[in-house]
Amino acid sequence: MKSPAPVPRPEEIELKLALPTADPQGLAGRLARTPLLARRKPTQQPLHNIYHDTPAQDLYEERVALRLRRVGSSTDAQWRQTLKMGGRSDSALSHRGEWEVPLAGPELSQEALEATPWPEFDPDGSRFDALAPCLVTAFERTSWTVRQRGGSVVEVSLDIGQIVAGGHCAPLCELELELVAGKPAALFEVAQQIARSVAVLPLNVSKSERGYALLQDRLNQPLRARPPALAKGMTLPLAAQLVLREMFCQFTTNLALLPGSDDPEVLHQARVGWRRFRSAVRLFKPGLAADRLPDWQALAPLLAFIGELRDLDVARTETLPPLADAYRTDNAQRAEKWQAMLVALSGAARLQRKAIGHALEVPAVGATLLAITQWLEDLPRQAGPAGREADATRHPLRRWARRRVDRLHRNMLRALADSADPPSLHRARILAKRLRYAIEALRPLLSRRHTERWLARAIQVQTDIGSARDLQQAGMLAARLEIDPGLAEFLRGVATGRERPR
Repeated sequence: MKSPAPVPRPEEIELKLALPTADPQGLAGRLARTPLLARRKPTQQPLHNIYHDTPAQDLYEERVALRLRRVGSSTDAQWRQTLKMGGRSDSALSHRGEWEVPLAGPELSQEALEATPWPEFDPDGSRFDALAPCLVTAFERTSWTVRQRGGSVVEVSLDIGQIVAGGHCAPLCELELELVAGKPAALFEVAQQIARSVAVLPLNVSKSERGYALLQDRLNQPLRARPPALAKGMTLPLAAQLVLREMFCQFTTNLALLPGSDDPEVLHQARVGWRRFRSAVRLFKPGLAADRLPDWQALAPLLAFIGELRDLDVARTETLPPLADAYRTDNAQRAEKWQAMLVALSGAARLQRKAIGHALEVPAVGATLLAITQWLEDLPRQAGPAGREADATRHPLRRWARRRVDRLHRNMLRALADSADPPSLHRARILAKRLRYAIEALRPLLSRRHTERWLARAIQVQTDIGSARDLQQAGMLAARLEIDPGLAEFLRGVATGRERPR
């Protein structure tokens, strides 16, 4: 029997959202009670997906996904084959090519791939011949169809289940908003209405990407900075979008990991991602439409909790361990006080981690992150006067980058010139961070002769001042937790010689 031609869907557009909650089983009821969905009848169906790849994971490396989907139970199943290609992994808003075809049974059909881009990817058929199951996603999908004025149609799907790969299993709990008709802005409109009463987080990875991460034993690893490649001929708004989206992705990806991870590095990378993002917004702001910048005041409590926990983590895992022997000096009483301090800091960290979990369940946090996500997607169309003026000149981006980095460098040197003044020293540390983030983000546009030396200097300043600051912070934490006054005084004394950068 000849396989039917795939249903052409040249572009699948969807918005992926994580759901930070301690009660995933109650999510369907909570969503059904939201004003948007309360009068819409949901559909429910079990979905079992088998993803295939070659032993060398050629599909994964080329951002291709090929799956068999069983809809319904094993005794009353319908099978579909779906090919997905392209897309990005730095935004919750996904654009991918998708081709789907119904099948008579649970066997891949090479014939059904002929009318898709697969032949270009696999011209001699060797990759198809090497395909084998590599991961499985199995979940219950609850879906609502939302039709809005203007003709837009959005399918809202709650997926709760699990991912299985390489003998490992991970829970799956997410919300997908797929655009059936209309413009992508409709996805954000629907998401914002849901976010008024249900906590959400932008989700930057697909189910299959999570499956590969599980297969490669890196599912819960922190995401570090991955500055994008910038080209000299880019417009300023486009460069801003690429840089800011990568930084925001680092923040939100690690943020989504926090509820299920106690790894201090995940928290650290979330904080770094936000600081890089905030610094880059300031860097690019003169070339953007300032009146359209999103308001992120609703994130303030969450960011404060993250900062406080990071201070506790640094004190416990980095600042204090090298000082333990110097304080204890084989004195049993001092050793007891030191241990009591570590216990108190660990207890405070546990409480702070719970506070972060509660903050992530505040709907306003997700709504704000969604607003930033949408702003980033629209950024190339939001150039301010400086951006439009720059676009009219030759190689505007490179000159702009050099001017901005040079200005940051000069400002840092001025602050360092008055390093005996604590406020100036604090400003120098902040400027060193901003200079470092700017050089790392704009490196392809900058001359190596100066910027590599400036980058090394910025890192050195940040490290020297930061080390003294960490010691001071550890002393303040010890005092706040009512640790032995003599121990807190010891920490302040150690910090005395580290106040000025070399």
